[in-house]
Amino acid sequence: MPLVKNGEVTANPHGEVLTLEPFLEMAAADPKDAVIVRLMPDDCPLQLEPFLDQLEVVEISFPRYADGRGYSQAQLLRRRLGYKGEIRAVGDVLRDQLLFMLRSGFDAFELGREDAAQAFAAASREYSHFYQPAADGESGVFARRHS
Repeated sequence: MPLVKNGEVTANPHGEVLTLEPFLEMAAADPKDAVIVRLMPDDCPLQLEPFLDQLEVVEISFPRYADGRGYSQAQLLRRRLGYKGEIRAVGDVLRDQLLFMLRSGFDAFELGREDAAQAFAAASREYSHFYQPAADGESGVFARRHS
């Protein structure tokens, strides 16, 4: 599946992806191998706190486009836990959600079709400044203007 990251379509380097419970078991037994985890909508990202330094990718699953719990998970990871690694949206991810996902802290998107990946890559470059601060770490226009 194509991956859009930093506004570009890139190869999707996939290691072993575990859901939360198997990941926590593996991380307890052998932390160096636990580098990618997939959160399902009802998982609590706070359980990942002890492992954030070793995690390379946190995938957040969107089984249906109408399920918005992944936005909250991304916000918790970025804002409360200070996670700096990649947060990747996987599943039923639509182009209409892109801007909101970027602002919530997502920085990569796994998509089902190549043409959708090209549209996502172009759309991720449409806006460069925002008025409101968000989990993406960008300062708002007013903060930049008055700093």
